[in-house]
Amino acid sequence: MLLDGNVYQAMEKKRLKLYSWNINGIRAAIKKGFWEWFDETSPDILGLQETKISGDQLTLDMVSRAGYHSYWAHAEKRGYSGVAVFTKEKPLAVHYGLGIERFDSEGRVLVLEFPEFVFYTIYYPNGQRGEDRLQYKMDFYDAFLDHVNGYRKAGKRVIFCGDVNTAHRPIDLARPKANEKTSGFLPIERAWMDKLVDEGYLDTFREFHPDEPDRYSWWNMRSRARERNVGWRIDYFFTSPNMKDNLLSADILDDVMGSDHCPVMLEVET
Repeated sequence: MLLDGNVYQAMEKKRLKLYSWNINGIRAAIKKGFWEWFDETSPDILGLQETKISGDQLTLDMVSRAGYHSYWAHAEKRGYSGVAVFTKEKPLAVHYGLGIERFDSEGRVLVLEFPEFVFYTIYYPNGQRGEDRLQYKMDFYDAFLDHVNGYRKAGKRVIFCGDVNTAHRPIDLARPKANEKTSGFLPIERAWMDKLVDEGYLDTFREFHPDEPDRYSWWNMRSRARERNVGWRIDYFFTSPNMKDNLLSADILDDVMGSDHCPVMLEVET
């Protein structure tokens, strides 16, 4: 029996579950059940941030997980920053960093090119250690946006995830009034996120949960804030606007322990 083109197209579509997680140290996370969560979840792609590990410290179990390809970007400073990606499908190409030394030396960016989309995992800088680091953060934001827009201008579909280190709107943190002068909720940081959305990038969690309050992805562990759900939503999945019809679901997995952040999830069909 002959199948028409529409049937072939339907047969070729893939459903993918993508995850992002700031694990606050891969070695610490492993001791808290990371591999058990990983095996149970079986992500198609997982982006990690703040791995806090250097290349010479990686174990065989980390780099050769059965059924996965893994890629790691490291900071020059040991025990600091770092990102990684686990993917079932081998990418067409992998790029380490934005091509700017002052950012790439901190191991904050991995870019994987797949046939259907370009995938970023990013650990955006924290601006709470003074004016210099806040300016570094804002410069990083602008450099990243230029980078991702390059793929978009080339007609690519883009997915980027990670710890953005900014809560976008008052609904995205438990105590907005108390944090108006705190980096992570400053007007200048929020204005950059406004710009991101104004340029068409989709905050996928808000696509499916536009007005849902009290959903956070980071809690200050020193104040036992997680027990009281006094948190911030600073971990995101964004996509380029040409992926809107591919989005199936998005969520925050706030019942998953093992870090001061929890994983966030995006399901797409390509």
